[in-house]
Amino acid sequence: MTYQPVPVFVYHSVSADPPSWIAPFTVCPRVFAEQLDLLADHGREVVPLRRLTAALRGGPPLPARSAVLTFDDGFADFHSTVAPLLAARGLPATLYVTTGALGGLSGPPEKGSLLPPAPMLTWRQVRELDPLVEIGGHTLSHPQLDAVPRQAAREEVEGCKARLEDALGHRVDAFAYPHGYSDRTVRRLVDEAGWTSATAVRYGFSSGADEVLRIARLMVRADTARDRFLSWVQGAGAPVAPFPERARTRAWRGYRRLRACIDLPYPALPTPIR
Repeated sequence: MTYQPVPVFVYHSVSADPPSWIAPFTVCPRVFAEQLDLLADHGREVVPLRRLTAALRGGPPLPARSAVLTFDDGFADFHSTVAPLLAARGLPATLYVTTGALGGLSGPPEKGSLLPPAPMLTWRQVRELDPLVEIGGHTLSHPQLDAVPRQAAREEVEGCKARLEDALGHRVDAFAYPHGYSDRTVRRLVDEAGWTSATAVRYGFSSGADEVLRIARLMVRADTARDRFLSWVQGAGAPVAPFPERARTRAWRGYRRLRACIDLPYPALPTPIR
């Protein structure tokens, strides 16, 4: 199995005019297209996430210079902007959707999303995208799973899987932690719910020795400079998983749990500390 660094990129919105709350985590379409071309120009083979998952579970190793593309939340621009750019280059990707944020609702009542207002995908669009990209789960409402009661976390993890599988008519295996946050209890709930992989953030490379329920990713933001992205493409500029959880990560979790205990609101999209 390859132990070379595997950049697993995480994007959110790809838009020239995003809502202000998601703007720091948005990449404009021109820059996104350039980043896709940088991957090809420097010999990175974009592979489906499920190939990385299979390798982590002892299956066939990845190509030596692999990369993975993932997208969180389910913004409407994935359908209008991202999917055509991926299709033109024949690139696979995984799209993690927050089911309570999707528009065009039908069937049972949805659990509301904690995400602020933004143009989001509709269920119809998710079904259209299903044959083209891997659809994964990102909970029902996008909470900080490691800071909510265990039963609430279980409902988010299990309910998201059930909702997606009911809507798509097939098994859905890939999960992403909202904000990248998890702990051992949350990861156990994800495993028990039947998800076969889960991605965090961690600001590091994945590898053949990474944790399948805490796959490291590199977040691409509005302020991600070309040189930094190119460094990641070349396998440099970030730690390689697995690596120990940082002390500041544990401290930040404790702070968020304290706020939750005294019922203080937390920012809708805080900057993950990993």
